[in-house]
Amino acid sequence: MLGILSVVIAYLLGGVPFGYLLVKWTRGADVRESGSGNIGATNVMRTTGRGMGAATLALDLAKGFAAVWIAGWLTGRQPVWMSLAALAVMAGHAFPAFLGFKGGKAVASFIGAFLYLTPLPLLSVLLLFVIVVAATRFISAGSILAAATFPFGVWMILHPPIPVMLASLIAGVFIVYRHKENIQRLRAGTEHAFRWTIS
Repeated sequence: MLGILSVVIAYLLGGVPFGYLLVKWTRGADVRESGSGNIGATNVMRTTGRGMGAATLALDLAKGFAAVWIAGWLTGRQPVWMSLAALAVMAGHAFPAFLGFKGGKAVASFIGAFLYLTPLPLLSVLLLFVIVVAATRFISAGSILAAATFPFGVWMILHPPIPVMLASLIAGVFIVYRHKENIQRLRAGTEHAFRWTIS
């Protein structure tokens, strides 16, 4: 019963749309009507500024981390429930009940969740993310490559229990899938390049 509760809590936490709320409270605007229309940190930063983008990123990371921590606390650190909580918090961010099930790409909540569940592999692919973004200036390219290689990192570094391995595989595939429009724009040469200033 506590395991199921932990998954429900994770989904509800993931569904808190911090990017949307921060922009709404401070600017009175709907971030979904600007830029890419996404509620995540990248679009918030691109349309509203670095400070708001950083705050969104920190809060989305925190909810991912908290969701898995709560699952571990409630279930005695059972891998299956912690793994399900990691996926649930991502699902909550991508399909939030509070915004008609239309949310973000779940990258930050993915990072937060697996930073708790599989810290070393996660930090390894974050390094890859930084290198790719620095070389290409495309955050989407860094996210896609990091997510695609993440399951391999988990297997090679940890050889974890089956639930953790499956969760890492599902999470990686999910992140790549959520970037399908970015992949099309990258191929077409029309993807937004990363800048520190609002364009």
